[in-house]
Amino acid sequence: MTTSPNTAPNALAHSQEGVVTSPHTLATRAGREVLRQGGNAVEAAITMGACLSVTYPHFTGLGGDAFMIIADAQGGVRTLSGIGQAPQARIEHKGALPDRGPGSLLTTAATVDTWGQAHDISRQHCGGRMNWQALLDPAIGLAEEGFEVTPSQRFWLDFRRDEMATMPGVQSLFMAEGKMPEPGDILRQPALAASLRSVAANGYRDFYEGELGAKIAAGLAAAGSPLTSEDLAATRARVESPLSIPYRGGELLAHRPPTQGMTTLEIMGILERFDFAGIEEGSADYYHLLVEAVKRAFLDRNAHLGDPDFASIPFEELLSPPHLDAQAAHIEADNALAWPHAYQHGDTVYLAASDRFGNAVSMLQTIYYDWGSGVSVGDTGILWHNRGAAFNTDPYHPNALAPGKRPFHTLNPGMYRVDGKPRLLYGTQGADGQPQTLAAVLTRLIDYGLDPLTALKKPRFLLGRTFSDGRDTLKLEEDAGAAVFAELSRRGHQVSPLPAQSALAGHPGAVLIDPSKGLYAAHDPRSDGIALGQ
Repeated sequence: MTTSPNTAPNALAHSQEGVVTSPHTLATRAGREVLRQGGNAVEAAITMGACLSVTYPHFTGLGGDAFMIIADAQGGVRTLSGIGQAPQARIEHKGALPDRGPGSLLTTAATVDTWGQAHDISRQHCGGRMNWQALLDPAIGLAEEGFEVTPSQRFWLDFRRDEMATMPGVQSLFMAEGKMPEPGDILRQPALAASLRSVAANGYRDFYEGELGAKIAAGLAAAGSPLTSEDLAATRARVESPLSIPYRGGELLAHRPPTQGMTTLEIMGILERFDFAGIEEGSADYYHLLVEAVKRAFLDRNAHLGDPDFASIPFEELLSPPHLDAQAAHIEADNALAWPHAYQHGDTVYLAASDRFGNAVSMLQTIYYDWGSGVSVGDTGILWHNRGAAFNTDPYHPNALAPGKRPFHTLNPGMYRVDGKPRLLYGTQGADGQPQTLAAVLTRLIDYGLDPLTALKKPRFLLGRTFSDGRDTLKLEEDAGAAVFAELSRRGHQVSPLPAQSALAGHPGAVLIDPSKGLYAAHDPRSDGIALGQ
């Protein structure tokens, strides 16, 4: 199904001018309006990211982190890695790090700095002309005037109903008088609107060093966080060149460590050693191969990944042809590798934009777990993330907690280029599920030639635990078929069913940039999202 330019939910957007996609309709519409006003893909992404910080508060917000891959019309490509760091003061801890509450407020938040630096890049490299404040105005309006609570927001409130005592910020900001909102109820966030207005009027560094930054520092201190105003002032997103590997005549791009971008690339590098022409899409052979490639790459990730400022990360070796050859050779066609390894939780939003000028953006934003730390910061209306809980408690691990260190990040939005130009933009929420979902989406888009919507609708798998199933099994959506379940079980996989189109299977989005046919975009039908053409 193709509609242009006013696309209905769960439809494939098509345009010759530009496309946008996000997990919330209002954010996508705001991004499209930026394109229609003459803005570029980077400006549209900033607006969508800001709107999602209002309309998807269970997965993202100003108190979190963000990542972008930006390709300009001249062939340049750069990543923005917006990761908050641990406080400069040493933190003494015993046992596991808290994953909710004040004890989880262990890293600063880099989303706003990522937006600001992206705006600078837009002006310098992408012909951007839109005013910074104008890009945030739609989000300010949504926070102030309100919007309808989505089924996704209600789902995650209800899912955490029994944990609300550990998440006082969620109750105060999103449950009026302690009541669960219903889908369609209007949510207004006047305090968040004021914070956004301050950033819009005073510039993005106001969040870190201005009047708003002072309020945030005071709110963090009052909540019991070790983060200080000096820690906020030291927060900067990093502009870096992407990692890349060849795949089917093009190249896949991802962020550098401490993200797991190298993990997605390693999975795809392993899969490139196999000929998918002889493998039926959606068959047991297909799922088995993807799952085994995921396992091999996850073992490398778990052993090596951390902040390269503090540890040597051998990503060049892990992505080298000899290592990928060896990893592929270890995969047994008829036997599953045992998998008793811990699963990383987390939730995120993916958004993307491509414009008529030749610029393209692939982006993820996060507050780590759904509802982050569960702690709101003073009277700012900002829910802070709990990304510090991702640090390893082993002092000798590359991802061990240390002053000023950035934690391991599951986020890795991606881009696929052919002949130096963007061909695909893609990404998903889902923590450990991200590389798994991307392996399925990318093989369906590239190896099987499916359009974005069809690729996103197909059944997917998730290796490891989920919020509703604590077993380290292979979860597979049940519409994969009984024969596939039986054959995977015969090969040694411990398979558990997920409902078809399960919310636990990720919410990816994808954009296809076809030089001869135009731009196509879709967002996962499992989400509240929509893709729109300009």
